[in-house]
Amino acid sequence: MTATSDLAPRRLRDIFGTFATGLTVITSATEKGPAGFTCQSFASLSLEPALVTISPARTSNTWPVLRQAGSFAINILPAEHQHLAGQFAKSGTDKFAGVGYSASPLGNPILDDALAWIDCELQAEYDGGDHTIVVAAVRHLSARQDAEPLVFFKGAYAGIAPAGRLLEAAG
Repeated sequence: MTATSDLAPRRLRDIFGTFATGLTVITSATEKGPAGFTCQSFASLSLEPALVTISPARTSNTWPVLRQAGSFAINILPAEHQHLAGQFAKSGTDKFAGVGYSASPLGNPILDDALAWIDCELQAEYDGGDHTIVVAAVRHLSARQDAEPLVFFKGAYAGIAPAGRLLEAAG
């Protein structure tokens, strides 16, 4: 492996893309109705107190609307919701067209058949270069046990296999 000092955005995207992540849709009930966006930058931050982080792009038109609402839900997408990752990533469209959802305890949209959801209240924001680092307090959450996650790897959607299957294939 050869080290490089090439920090061009394309090179960074290629290297950072080798870290497989899940995909989420961040949703909120706003004064103008439900709003949401696809977010790959999500992580747990603290168990005590229960905190998570998301990092929306500074260019996002949706994050300022969700910020103003003060609370949002993180919908972790299952493999079968690849189409929702694309739908909520587009700007200038009705992202909720044809999408089933119900209200969380805080009133935020929970996408039907989400792999898991986390109902949050905005706690803090920090400068993160071309993104905003958002810290949120977890208030409610739930998860399914009967689905696999949607994974993003090297710029494309990918599937995963439970570790047992991987060991059997290698074995």
